[in-house]
Amino acid sequence: MNWLDICALEEINVLGSRIVAGPKGDIAIFRAADDEVFALDDRCPHKGGPLSQGLIYGKRVACPLHNWQIDLENGEALAPDVGCAHKHSAKVENGRVLLALREAALCV
Repeated sequence: MNWLDICALEEINVLGSRIVAGPKGDIAIFRAADDEVFALDDRCPHKGGPLSQGLIYGKRVACPLHNWQIDLENGEALAPDVGCAHKHSAKVENGRVLLALREAALCV
């Protein structure tokens, strides 16, 4: 898998996000309180709200439009809502945030 070097981890605020242009639209990279990073399409499965502008808590992000709760680990909306934001592989290595675009995970 080819990893793209996005930025230094410190360039993304704790409980913040950064937007990266992907081949099929924007991708939001989220930084959790424990410095773990997650990447999802920057589009809520409900009405397409920008997840990158949502509040992050734990391993979830709340869509700023209608407060849908999205699991950062798999992109799934939490019950009672149903839907999924496509997930991308992301990791931190040597203090750098890396993103792999080629294997966007589809929700099942």
